[in-house]
Amino acid sequence: MKSSLRLLALAALLLSPARGAEEKWTAIFNGKDLTGWTPKIRGLAYGEDPKKTFIVEDGVLKVSYANYSEWGETYGHLFYGKKLSNYRLRLEYRVVGEQIKGGPGWALQNNGIMLHCQDPKTMGKDQSFPVSLEFQLLGAGNGVGTTGNLCTPGTFVTIGGAVNKNHCISCKQPAFPPGEWVTAEAEVHGGKLIRHLINGKVAFEYTDTKLDPADGDAKPLIEALGGDALTEGYISLQSESHPYEFRKIEVMELAE
Repeated sequence: MKSSLRLLALAALLLSPARGAEEKWTAIFNGKDLTGWTPKIRGLAYGEDPKKTFIVEDGVLKVSYANYSEWGETYGHLFYGKKLSNYRLRLEYRVVGEQIKGGPGWALQNNGIMLHCQDPKTMGKDQSFPVSLEFQLLGAGNGVGTTGNLCTPGTFVTIGGAVNKNHCISCKQPAFPPGEWVTAEAEVHGGKLIRHLINGKVAFEYTDTKLDPADGDAKPLIEALGGDALTEGYISLQSESHPYEFRKIEVMELAE
């Protein structure tokens, strides 16, 4: 009996592909320019960014306010052009510089990866945030003290078996100081399960992602879809008044 079990275990091991063979990451940022990415800045049409908020220098994608005199509530998002549902996203980020004049206190050392975003072409011209699930990337000076948290513009999720409609929910992963590169990874399984990982460790996970019918931006999306299930969407990076840098942005698409 023991011999048979050992043979079955060996057969399973031989038939299973090596972990390295499974991990087929694709770079979605080329380190040279914004090919494949398009900005949507509040108050402007999709694709317009006259102040060059999102730029590439020295192989790094930068959120820059060099051409701003003050903030003016010009919340922005840089969208990757392919809709995704089941995937892993991995990148490195760091907080740099000083917040632009007029930026809100909560946006100090604050950025995020927006997951399952609505199509940016459906956003209102003055809409501040896409309907999405935000994987927060906070610096240690933000005041919250953690990174890898969740915010839910126009959405809600289930955590630990209970529906949670709080707009922002913190995890226990301590944030890192400005200047330090941090690896963030999102593991996304449609609308069933999403995990936030910081430096390879799970910081947050939630299930059953939904569009919120009480939200004015989400309501027309629900009507167009004929339901509130949130199972796919676009990826975007934020500009919220504090300079950030990103590099090594890559995706691995997963089987459903």
